[in-house]
Amino acid sequence: MTQNTTESAVLVRISEIVTPIVSDLGLDLYDLEFVSGIVRIVVDTKPGLIGENGKPAGVDLEQIGLLTRLVSREFDHTEPVPGRYTLEVTSPGLERNLRLPRHFEREVNKVVSVRLTAALEATGERRVHGVLVGADDTQIVVRKEDGVEVAIKHVAIDRAKTVFELATTSKEDARHSKKKNSKQKFENTTEAKAS
Repeated sequence: MTQNTTESAVLVRISEIVTPIVSDLGLDLYDLEFVSGIVRIVVDTKPGLIGENGKPAGVDLEQIGLLTRLVSREFDHTEPVPGRYTLEVTSPGLERNLRLPRHFEREVNKVVSVRLTAALEATGERRVHGVLVGADDTQIVVRKEDGVEVAIKHVAIDRAKTVFELATTSKEDARHSKKKNSKQKFENTTEAKAS
């Protein structure tokens, strides 16, 4: 058996063990890798889950810790990995790697950066940056900043990831926000005194 065949068989066994544990915790198995003795389990909340702040919910450290303990205990009993290995349990983070069609489908309407295996025939571009507006099992569609939509087959993608963009405010916007907040505090104080 070759190294890749062995790693594939181990990955299948790991997946059979990890998937029900992740599911029982109400999480989504985002990605699973076994490379060079490292078992990397990447989990996320179920797609569409909203947190208390009204934004998409993320996995917290408590959930990561619990999952690590449960998987580790199960690995000790079943020994799916021959020899020594390192177990890494993590969340995908703000800028997540997109490898599988389901990764892209999850991230529609987010900004992505895509590196291609070869340049696009129409434009000669090897990198595409923009909003992911569509994704299925065969391709993705990215709307670039100039409004042009580019369809890219999955087989043509070398690497892809979401791009976290920090919302910036100009000094003028910040100044108006500060004035508005202090005016609001003053009004709240005045109302409290009047009551």
